[in-house]
Amino acid sequence: MSITELFTRVGDMLIGREHGPLHFRLIMQPLVAIILALRVGIRDAREGRPPYFFWAVFTDKARRPELLRLAWKDVGKVFCVALGLDVIYELIVWHRVYPVQAILVAVVLAIIPYLLVRGPATRLARRCLKKGGNNHDRQN
Repeated sequence: MSITELFTRVGDMLIGREHGPLHFRLIMQPLVAIILALRVGIRDAREGRPPYFFWAVFTDKARRPELLRLAWKDVGKVFCVALGLDVIYELIVWHRVYPVQAILVAVVLAIIPYLLVRGPATRLARRCLKKGGNNHDRQN
């Protein structure tokens, strides 16, 4: 099998998930990851933590273990559910498990939405908390 055939097969298998059984997970899992990221972003703002910016995982060597641990704590269950559902999907459709594709789909459905939303959610929540605090001070 050539590399072109391999990429074509992988692409077809990934695109096929859109119309196959369990296709609802393509919407629900990113939505759950986004909701978790929003909740954690608000918590970070209330606790005064710096915004979680996903590039820090790659660029800040000192904070990388802490950031990865916190991210896994928050989104690990969603990732595991995404992985499990994709394995079930593969068994139903292809009667075989393709582990690399299952991991790739789980990352796309759970980890990426979480990483993209958590930092902006913290920044937005911090702004809203500051505005709310200023209004409260003016009333007293």
